[in-house]
Amino acid sequence: MQRTGPLLATIAHLAILGSIGIPILITIVTLIAVGIGTLVVLVGFLLLALALLAMFAVAWFERERIAGLYGAPVPPAFFRQSQRTDWLRVPHRLLRIVSDGQHWRAILSFFLASLFGAFTLPLLTLVGIGVPLALAGLGDADSVGIPLTSLAVPVEWAPLIGALSLAAGIAGTIGLALAHRNVTVGLLVPDERERLEQEARDERERRHGAVRAADFDRTRIERDLHDGVQPRLVSIAMQLGMAREKIESDPVAAMRLIDEAHASSKSAVTELRQVARGIHVAVLDDRGLDAAVSALAARSVVPVEIDARIEGRCSRDAETAVYFAIAEGITNAQKHSRASRIRIAIRTRRSETGTASLWARVEDDGIGGAERQPGGGIDGLAHRVAGVGGTLTMTSPAGGPTAIEVDVPCAS
Repeated sequence: MQRTGPLLATIAHLAILGSIGIPILITIVTLIAVGIGTLVVLVGFLLLALALLAMFAVAWFERERIAGLYGAPVPPAFFRQSQRTDWLRVPHRLLRIVSDGQHWRAILSFFLASLFGAFTLPLLTLVGIGVPLALAGLGDADSVGIPLTSLAVPVEWAPLIGALSLAAGIAGTIGLALAHRNVTVGLLVPDERERLEQEARDERERRHGAVRAADFDRTRIERDLHDGVQPRLVSIAMQLGMAREKIESDPVAAMRLIDEAHASSKSAVTELRQVARGIHVAVLDDRGLDAAVSALAARSVVPVEIDARIEGRCSRDAETAVYFAIAEGITNAQKHSRASRIRIAIRTRRSETGTASLWARVEDDGIGGAERQPGGGIDGLAHRVAGVGGTLTMTSPAGGPTAIEVDVPCAS
């Protein structure tokens, strides 16, 4: 009985879709064709928008239908957000949604279900014809008319023809119902092995990114200490040594050397703080990403505009990765892009499944032409972001603008 219920429900679905499915798809295709043909006027865009909404409605209906009919773990629809902040945001989001394969798989599933339904209707008609013919031998007529036709068969042949019609109709209907289940579930439910393999690939990428990011940070710290702090400390030691030698013979010169060593020690402390800030940002832990980025902007020689809309706190790894991405974007704009303004946007985004991510975009109005070089700052930053499961993209056409975008899971 547990198997009969879904089977009968599938047959009912196919019968309904066989009646309305193909006309719905034809209507959508007609809207698209007419919309393309009338793009020169506003009507064409309205028709294409209507067709797009109808396609999304069909895809949503198909996912919900299969999930409810078979109890299958069909992933919910996810309408991808655009990471742009300029006037191309809306068309870019539409392009990302249209290019998402899950919507097209759902529409293909609806089309195949409608096609199966179109064949199911005549098979159900065979069942309807076979029942009265199979029971015709119980009467006393010489011939029996075939329902829905003007034909008649001898009564002695009617039960055989009816039994064949019943067998063909029932077998064909059940076969189409089973085929429908296999095809639609295969299209809409992710394969478990494929999902596990993808998770394993993602985890390997994260480990690789974390290792590369650690190597990059170690190299950067060694370089900063070797090129900055170490020479200054050596200079301080030499100045103090010279002052000790002159403390009795030339006290004035010795005091001057001590003053220089004192000033150098202050600079060394500042440089050490900068190196330490590259390892750990105290304000990020204490006050959050918004305050940490505001502190970066306050130290920037290029004016910085910040638009932060952050809901709550994310994990320390996620906030740290986004912070260093923003810091790298500001540093590059100051050193290389000849920018006169930097814009920073930070958002907390939530998908339909409830998972949150931290997204940020750093854009300057400089000359552009930046490239990701192996071992460079952007390359190390990309590995840092990948190490926490996020993505980094950079666009920098010649003439500008240069934009760095990061998207990191909040639970990283």
